[in-house]
Amino acid sequence: MTQDVKEALSVVGTLLGRVTRNLVELSIINGQISNDKIDERQLAAYDLAYIAAEIRAAEALLRFSESQDDSLTSKLASFFTADVVKDITARLAGRAEECGLKPQDLAQTISSGQVADFLSSVSDPAFYHETAELLAKKLPPYGLSSEHEEIRQLFKKFAETRVVPVAEKIHREDHLVPEEVVKELAEMGCFGLSIPQRYEGFQDDKKPDNLAMVLATEELSRGSLGVAGSLITRPEILAKALLKGGTEEQKAKWLPLIATGKKMVSVAVTEPDYGSDVAGIMVKATPKDNGWVIHGTKMWCTFAGRAEILMVLARTDPDMTKKHRGLSVFIVEKPPHGGSKFESKQEKGGIISGRQIPCIGYRGMHTFEVVFDNYWVPEENLIGGKEGLGKGFYLQMDGFAGGRLQTAARANGVSQAAFEEALKYALARKVFGKPIFDYQITRWKLTRMAAMLAASRQMTYAVARLFDAGRGQMEASLVKLFASRISEWITREATQIHGAMGYAEETAVSRYFVDARVFSIFEGAEEILALRVIAKNLLEEALKRQISGVAS
Repeated sequence: MTQDVKEALSVVGTLLGRVTRNLVELSIINGQISNDKIDERQLAAYDLAYIAAEIRAAEALLRFSESQDDSLTSKLASFFTADVVKDITARLAGRAEECGLKPQDLAQTISSGQVADFLSSVSDPAFYHETAELLAKKLPPYGLSSEHEEIRQLFKKFAETRVVPVAEKIHREDHLVPEEVVKELAEMGCFGLSIPQRYEGFQDDKKPDNLAMVLATEELSRGSLGVAGSLITRPEILAKALLKGGTEEQKAKWLPLIATGKKMVSVAVTEPDYGSDVAGIMVKATPKDNGWVIHGTKMWCTFAGRAEILMVLARTDPDMTKKHRGLSVFIVEKPPHGGSKFESKQEKGGIISGRQIPCIGYRGMHTFEVVFDNYWVPEENLIGGKEGLGKGFYLQMDGFAGGRLQTAARANGVSQAAFEEALKYALARKVFGKPIFDYQITRWKLTRMAAMLAASRQMTYAVARLFDAGRGQMEASLVKLFASRISEWITREATQIHGAMGYAEETAVSRYFVDARVFSIFEGAEEILALRVIAKNLLEEALKRQISGVAS
């Protein structure tokens, strides 16, 4: 069936190209892609971004299935591709004209020859009946090397023995991550997985390995997003920013402290009125006494109470017309606090304080509003030194690219936990005299869950390998968008399969459901990510190709 999958992807890929070219023509002002023009067609631009993510995921799963001698993987690749073709057709049907398509273009997608026959065969109940039977016997393979499988198993065991036993209590009672969990993960090298060995991390200086970080994140998130799965994220973001733009002195000082877990990290970017729109950030940093005084309020600073260092994006140039070019990044030190409130005063009069923001899920890490009241930081804590002035936005984006890849891994881990619970419950729970697994709709749901998750996982692994080659920022946004969306559906259906028990806090799936909801919000809200990052990038790249084609 591999050839059928390739043909189906070729057809929707052609559609994507046509839609992209048409939106390019509708989004140009003075020879450039305009945000304002994109905003006039936000729904079409969003669909463009998500369709691109779906196709990339399907291609990743197809490549993986071709490398495996495994009928389950092949079936999942076929099922997922058919699902993508139908979803793309439905998305574009409502705005075909705006996307530069005619009704017959979409009809041909699902009714033309080989693709139509493929969709028909995969839609046959016998197809997902057989696939579900295979899933009941074994989970889909990961396709890892022996070295990477060993890393995965190491963190899987830790999650099952040290995280799962405390996960429910921490979630229900909103406790902070236990110190013993932080300490043991630090001893395992968890915080240094993306940091080179020369800075006491675990990455080979000459051979980056971002996949190890992804595997650790996924397995820890499978145990609990709030207790362990997100502990690496903030260190990852700051480490990436330091590696990209820090001075050698800063790297030598801070990276070993991060890698060994001696300093916990929080990130302070978002403000009460400025989230994804960082160009409007108001928190300011003013030169004073061989350093900088930071003043203003930050929101959604996860782990800020417990953390000893904060990565703070602040305005160092008061000229607001410079927008994001007037921002710089600082490393701000503070004492750790374990409660829901904290306040630290400096001898010079500066104050940093915070209050916890209660959330429906993602508990354990604790998220804070942080107020800087003329809080002083030394000159050497400006990342990049004088060369880093005005470059904060770009350093933050480098850091957030790593965070988005990690978010995809976190989403995969939560999805995996939800899928396993749903499968186990479906096999055990009987309704009307037989296991609910035996019902057609349950088998379809389980097959779709497994297919989505397999595609998301293989796409995440592919992006990690791009990171190893110094590329993949755009792809990190694509996989974050996709993994976050499908995690919501997988955890929702896992809850639904459990029925009333899925709504009770007695079962873990209720935790997975509320935890999954955060993925589409943090590390770049879904809409901003789709419109300002992915769609704009796709349109700009298409415009470059058009110009190059004309020039040649």
